[in-house]
Amino acid sequence: MAITEPAQYDFSMTTKITVSLPDEAVAAAKRAVKERRAASVSAYVAEALARKEHADSAEEFVAFLVARHGKPSAEAYQWADEALGLR
Repeated sequence: MAITEPAQYDFSMTTKITVSLPDEAVAAAKRAVKERRAASVSAYVAEALARKEHADSAEEFVAFLVARHGKPSAEAYQWADEALGLR
């Protein structure tokens, strides 16, 4: 199972659709455009969807590892916390 980076928004490969979004999500997208953190609302939404797909793929990979090797032990969690500087 390969994990890849989210794709960049490419206007040459698009399909126009209509979606309903919560007002706060639309406001966040418009704010990102205004602050030049996104090229457009469409680009903002496309990047968010790509990130969601990437996260889902990572979750599937973790589920695969757990199914194959079992859940990590308490010692493994402690080691990871220390390695990440969380303890």
